[in-house]
Amino acid sequence: MTAPANDIDPLASQPIFDPEAVPHDPAFVSTEARGTAVAADELRPSAIRHRFASPPSWRPELRADMRVLYPERAQRVASVLIPLVLHPDDVSILLTVRTAHLNDHAGQISFPGGRVESTDADAIATALRETQEEIGIPASGVDVIGTLPEYLTATGYKVTPVIGFVKTPLAPVLDPFEVSEVFEVPLAFLMDPANHERRVVDTGDAQRTFYAMQYSRPDSGVSPRNYFIWGATAAMVRNLYHFLRADRARPASTIKS
Repeated sequence: MTAPANDIDPLASQPIFDPEAVPHDPAFVSTEARGTAVAADELRPSAIRHRFASPPSWRPELRADMRVLYPERAQRVASVLIPLVLHPDDVSILLTVRTAHLNDHAGQISFPGGRVESTDADAIATALRETQEEIGIPASGVDVIGTLPEYLTATGYKVTPVIGFVKTPLAPVLDPFEVSEVFEVPLAFLMDPANHERRVVDTGDAQRTFYAMQYSRPDSGVSPRNYFIWGATAAMVRNLYHFLRADRARPASTIKS
Protein backbone atom coordinates (compact mmCIF):
# COMPACT_ATOMS: atom_id res chain seq x y z
CA MET A 1 0.00 0.00 0.00
CA THR A 2 2.67 2.45 -1.04
CA ALA A 3 1.83 6.14 -1.39
CA PRO A 4 2.87 7.76 -4.67
CA ALA A 5 5.58 10.40 -4.69
CA ASN A 6 3.20 13.35 -4.47
CA ASP A 7 1.75 11.95 -1.23
CA ILE A 8 5.09 11.68 0.56
CA ASP A 9 5.08 13.15 4.05
CA PRO A 10 8.49 13.09 5.77
CA LEU A 11 6.79 12.49 9.12
CA ALA A 12 4.47 9.73 7.96
CA SER A 13 7.00 6.94 8.38
CA GLN A 14 7.98 8.07 11.88
CA PRO A 15 6.08 6.27 14.66
CA ILE A 16 4.33 8.51 17.17
CA PHE A 17 5.05 5.98 19.94
CA ASP A 18 6.59 2.55 20.40
CA PRO A 19 3.53 0.26 20.40
CA GLU A 20 5.38 -2.54 22.16
CA ALA A 21 6.19 -0.22 25.07
CA VAL A 22 2.58 0.88 25.56
CA PRO A 23 1.03 -0.57 28.75
CA HIS A 24 -1.70 -3.19 28.70
CA ASP A 25 -5.30 -2.29 29.43
CA PRO A 26 -5.98 -3.73 32.92
CA ALA A 27 -9.68 -4.03 32.07
CA PHE A 28 -8.89 -6.49 29.26
CA VAL A 29 -7.93 -9.48 31.37
CA SER A 30 -10.93 -11.66 32.12
CA THR A 31 -12.47 -14.13 29.70
CA GLU A 32 -15.64 -12.06 29.88
CA ALA A 33 -13.74 -9.05 28.56
CA ARG A 34 -11.61 -10.91 26.03
CA GLY A 35 -14.13 -13.44 24.74
CA THR A 36 -13.68 -17.16 24.12
CA ALA A 37 -11.84 -18.95 21.34
CA VAL A 38 -13.51 -19.92 18.09
CA ALA A 39 -14.03 -23.68 18.21
CA ALA A 40 -11.74 -25.87 16.13
CA ASP A 41 -14.68 -27.20 14.08
CA GLU A 42 -15.57 -23.64 13.11
CA LEU A 43 -12.06 -23.07 11.74
CA ARG A 44 -12.28 -25.84 9.17
CA PRO A 45 -12.25 -24.49 5.59
CA SER A 46 -15.75 -25.82 4.93
CA ALA A 47 -17.12 -24.10 8.03
CA ILE A 48 -15.42 -20.81 7.16
CA ARG A 49 -16.75 -20.96 3.60
CA HIS A 50 -20.25 -21.69 4.89
CA ARG A 51 -20.07 -18.75 7.28
CA PHE A 52 -19.22 -16.30 4.49
CA ALA A 53 -21.88 -17.82 2.22
CA SER A 54 -24.53 -17.47 4.97
CA PRO A 55 -23.22 -14.73 7.26
CA PRO A 56 -24.68 -14.33 10.74
CA SER A 57 -26.06 -11.13 12.19
CA TRP A 58 -23.05 -9.42 13.71
CA ARG A 59 -21.39 -6.06 14.30
CA PRO A 60 -17.66 -5.36 13.86
CA GLU A 61 -16.00 -4.31 17.08
CA LEU A 62 -13.74 -1.81 15.35
CA ARG A 63 -14.38 0.49 12.39
CA ALA A 64 -11.35 2.80 12.55
CA ASP A 65 -7.95 3.34 14.14
CA MET A 66 -7.84 5.32 17.37
CA ARG A 67 -7.40 8.54 15.41
CA VAL A 68 -6.71 9.73 11.88
CA LEU A 69 -3.25 11.31 11.71
CA TYR A 70 -3.90 13.49 8.67
CA PRO A 71 -7.56 14.62 8.79
CA GLU A 72 -6.89 17.13 6.02
CA ARG A 73 -6.23 14.28 3.58
CA ALA A 74 -9.11 12.95 1.56
CA GLN A 75 -9.88 9.35 2.45
CA ARG A 76 -8.16 6.97 0.07
CA VAL A 77 -9.99 3.79 -0.92
CA ALA A 78 -7.99 0.58 -0.66
CA SER A 79 -8.35 -3.12 -0.02
CA VAL A 80 -6.25 -5.92 1.43
CA LEU A 81 -6.29 -9.68 1.13
CA ILE A 82 -6.47 -11.73 4.30
CA PRO A 83 -4.94 -14.93 2.87
CA LEU A 84 -6.10 -18.10 4.62
CA VAL A 85 -3.44 -20.66 3.76
CA LEU A 86 -4.76 -24.22 3.53
CA HIS A 87 -2.50 -26.87 5.04
CA PRO A 88 -3.38 -30.58 5.36
CA ASP A 89 -4.08 -30.29 9.09
CA ASP A 90 -4.85 -26.63 9.70
CA VAL A 91 -5.31 -23.14 8.31
CA SER A 92 -2.96 -20.21 8.78
CA ILE A 93 -3.01 -16.50 7.95
CA LEU A 94 -0.26 -15.11 5.74
CA LEU A 95 1.13 -11.70 6.73
CA THR A 96 3.81 -9.42 5.36
CA VAL A 97 6.44 -7.22 6.98
CA ARG A 98 6.59 -3.86 5.21
CA THR A 99 9.97 -2.41 4.32
CA ALA A 100 11.34 0.31 6.57
CA HIS A 101 11.46 3.11 3.96
CA LEU A 102 7.77 3.21 3.02
CA ASN A 103 5.78 6.36 3.69
CA ASP A 104 2.86 4.75 5.55
CA HIS A 105 3.10 1.97 8.15
CA ALA A 106 6.81 1.47 7.47
CA GLY A 107 8.26 -1.68 9.02
CA GLN A 108 4.89 -2.81 10.31
CA ILE A 109 3.11 -6.11 9.83
CA SER A 110 0.24 -5.97 7.36
CA PHE A 111 -1.82 -7.88 4.85
CA PRO A 112 -0.95 -7.58 1.15
CA GLY A 113 -2.99 -4.80 -0.39
CA GLY A 114 -3.11 -1.23 -1.57
CA ARG A 115 -5.00 1.62 -3.12
CA VAL A 116 -7.77 1.08 -5.64
CA GLU A 117 -6.75 1.95 -9.20
CA SER A 118 -9.05 3.07 -12.00
CA THR A 119 -8.52 -0.22 -13.83
CA ASP A 120 -9.71 -2.31 -10.85
CA ALA A 121 -13.25 -3.63 -11.21
CA ASP A 122 -13.86 -3.64 -7.46
CA ALA A 123 -12.21 -4.06 -4.05
CA ILE A 124 -11.61 -7.75 -4.69
CA ALA A 125 -9.76 -6.98 -7.92
CA THR A 126 -7.59 -4.48 -6.04
CA ALA A 127 -6.69 -6.97 -3.33
CA LEU A 128 -5.81 -9.67 -5.85
CA ARG A 129 -3.74 -7.32 -8.01
CA GLU A 130 -1.82 -5.96 -5.05
CA THR A 131 -1.23 -9.46 -3.68
CA GLN A 132 0.34 -10.54 -6.95
CA GLU A 133 2.44 -7.37 -7.13
CA GLU A 134 3.65 -7.57 -3.53
CA ILE A 135 4.15 -11.28 -2.88
CA GLY A 136 3.77 -12.96 -6.27
CA ILE A 137 0.63 -15.01 -5.58
CA PRO A 138 -1.55 -14.79 -8.73
CA ALA A 139 -5.29 -14.20 -8.67
CA SER A 140 -5.76 -17.74 -9.99
CA GLY A 141 -4.18 -19.02 -6.77
CA VAL A 142 -6.72 -17.30 -4.50
CA ASP A 143 -10.24 -18.59 -3.87
CA VAL A 144 -12.11 -15.50 -2.65
CA ILE A 145 -14.90 -16.36 -0.20
CA GLY A 146 -16.04 -12.95 1.02
CA THR A 147 -15.24 -9.59 2.56
CA LEU A 148 -15.41 -7.85 5.94
CA PRO A 149 -16.69 -4.31 6.61
CA GLU A 150 -14.50 -1.36 5.63
CA TYR A 151 -11.90 -0.14 8.11
CA LEU A 152 -10.43 3.39 8.30
CA THR A 153 -6.71 3.46 9.08
CA ALA A 154 -4.84 6.19 10.94
CA THR A 155 -3.25 7.26 7.65
CA GLY A 156 -6.62 7.83 5.98
CA TYR A 157 -7.11 4.63 3.99
CA LYS A 158 -10.65 3.24 3.86
CA VAL A 159 -9.82 -0.45 3.53
CA THR A 160 -11.99 -3.40 2.50
CA PRO A 161 -10.60 -6.71 3.87
CA VAL A 162 -11.04 -9.49 1.30
CA ILE A 163 -10.90 -13.08 2.55
CA GLY A 164 -9.50 -15.82 0.33
CA PHE A 165 -8.21 -19.37 0.57
CA VAL A 166 -4.69 -19.99 -0.73
CA LYS A 167 -3.43 -23.50 -1.39
CA THR A 168 0.01 -24.83 -0.57
CA PRO A 169 2.78 -25.17 -1.47
CA LEU A 170 3.34 -21.42 -1.56
CA ALA A 171 6.06 -19.90 -3.70
CA PRO A 172 5.94 -16.21 -2.78
CA VAL A 173 8.03 -13.78 -4.81
CA LEU A 174 8.44 -10.58 -2.80
CA ASP A 175 8.56 -7.07 -4.17
CA PRO A 176 11.73 -5.90 -2.38
CA PHE A 177 10.58 -2.28 -2.42
CA GLU A 178 7.42 -2.98 -0.41
CA VAL A 179 7.87 -6.29 1.43
CA SER A 180 10.83 -7.47 3.47
CA GLU A 181 9.34 -10.75 4.69
CA VAL A 182 6.26 -12.97 4.72
CA PHE A 183 5.26 -15.34 7.50
CA GLU A 184 2.29 -17.42 8.63
CA VAL A 185 0.41 -17.52 11.92
CA PRO A 186 -1.97 -20.39 12.73
CA LEU A 187 -5.57 -19.24 12.40
CA ALA A 188 -6.40 -20.99 15.68
CA PHE A 189 -3.84 -18.81 17.46
CA LEU A 190 -5.32 -15.59 16.09
CA MET A 191 -8.91 -16.69 16.72
CA ASP A 192 -8.18 -17.29 20.41
CA PRO A 193 -8.59 -14.00 22.31
CA ALA A 194 -6.28 -15.30 25.01
CA ASN A 195 -3.62 -14.22 22.49
CA HIS A 196 -5.14 -10.76 22.00
CA GLU A 197 -3.88 -7.75 23.92
CA ARG A 198 -5.44 -4.35 24.37
CA ARG A 199 -3.02 -1.50 24.98
CA VAL A 200 -3.75 1.99 26.32
CA VAL A 201 -1.71 4.96 25.10
CA ASP A 202 -1.85 8.59 26.26
CA THR A 203 -1.70 10.68 23.08
CA GLY A 204 -1.79 13.99 24.93
CA ASP A 205 -5.39 14.86 24.21
CA ALA A 206 -6.90 11.56 25.38
CA GLN A 207 -6.23 7.97 26.33
CA ARG A 208 -6.72 5.70 23.36
CA THR A 209 -6.64 1.94 22.92
CA PHE A 210 -5.48 -0.46 20.24
CA TYR A 211 -5.28 -4.23 19.87
CA ALA A 212 -2.13 -6.29 19.42
CA MET A 213 -1.10 -9.93 19.06
CA GLN A 214 2.40 -11.21 19.77
CA TYR A 215 3.46 -14.35 17.91
CA SER A 216 6.69 -16.29 18.31
CA ARG A 217 7.50 -18.45 15.32
CA PRO A 218 8.63 -21.89 16.48
CA ASP A 219 11.97 -23.27 15.43
CA SER A 220 10.93 -25.62 12.61
CA GLY A 221 13.87 -25.33 10.29
CA VAL A 222 13.42 -21.55 10.18
CA SER A 223 15.05 -19.22 12.67
CA PRO A 224 12.74 -18.37 15.59
CA ARG A 225 11.36 -14.85 15.40
CA ASN A 226 8.95 -12.71 17.38
CA TYR A 227 6.27 -10.71 15.57
CA PHE A 228 4.20 -7.85 16.97
CA ILE A 229 0.92 -7.46 15.09
CA TRP A 230 -0.94 -4.27 15.96
CA GLY A 231 -2.93 -1.33 14.64
CA ALA A 232 -5.21 -1.76 11.64
CA THR A 233 -3.97 -5.30 10.95
CA ALA A 234 -4.77 -6.45 14.49
CA ALA A 235 -8.13 -4.67 14.32
CA MET A 236 -9.05 -6.56 11.14
CA VAL A 237 -8.00 -9.83 12.79
CA ARG A 238 -10.16 -8.92 15.77
CA ASN A 239 -13.13 -8.23 13.46
CA LEU A 240 -12.57 -11.57 11.71
CA TYR A 241 -12.63 -13.20 15.14
CA HIS A 242 -15.99 -11.60 15.95
CA PHE A 243 -17.38 -12.60 12.55
CA LEU A 244 -16.39 -16.26 12.96
CA ARG A 245 -17.59 -16.35 16.56
CA ALA A 246 -20.95 -14.63 16.02
CA ASP A 247 -24.14 -16.64 16.46
CA ARG A 248 -22.31 -19.57 18.01
CA ALA A 249 -25.59 -21.28 18.79
CA ARG A 250 -25.29 -22.79 15.32
CA PRO A 251 -23.26 -25.99 15.89
CA ALA A 252 -20.23 -26.08 13.60
CA SER A 253 -20.43 -29.87 13.67
CA THR A 254 -23.60 -29.68 11.55
CA ILE A 255 -21.56 -28.41 8.61
CA LYS A 256 -20.28 -31.19 6.41
CA SER A 257 -16.68 -31.22 5.23
